[in-house]
Amino acid sequence: MSQEPVGDFGLIGLAVMGQNLILNAADHGFTVVAFNRTVSKVKTFLDNEAKGKSVVGAESLEDFVSKLKKPRRMMLLVMAGKPVDDFIEALLKAGVEKDDIIIDGGNSHFPDTNRRTKYLSSKGIRFVGSGVSGGEEGARY
Repeated sequence: MSQEPVGDFGLIGLAVMGQNLILNAADHGFTVVAFNRTVSKVKTFLDNEAKGKSVVGAESLEDFVSKLKKPRRMMLLVMAGKPVDDFIEALLKAGVEKDDIIIDGGNSHFPDTNRRTKYLSSKGIRFVGSGVSGGEEGARY
């Protein structure tokens, strides 16, 4: 799947908040790459809520990373704790590299955020712990 990267921003996690943040970014002129662990959710989202918008689906994390312009800007909206660490490790294996930015939009405990910041900084990757709140409407508008 070698192609020119098109995504300005990537988001992992297509629950209500993730879907609405993607739609918000698309409404503001950004091309967004969407990924979900359950890949069928990506297709359903693209065929429904995101239909006709500047949203591109990814079928794997490698596909997700390859579709993002450098430096890659990607947000995780997954359950706090081990899932965040698991996705960070999977993103590193999928090709995330120096100067890329990973944003944790979940409600991670600050010691975890501090540990992740230090770990990723040692690899030249920027990490932002930024819990997103405001609910569905806040994410969308």
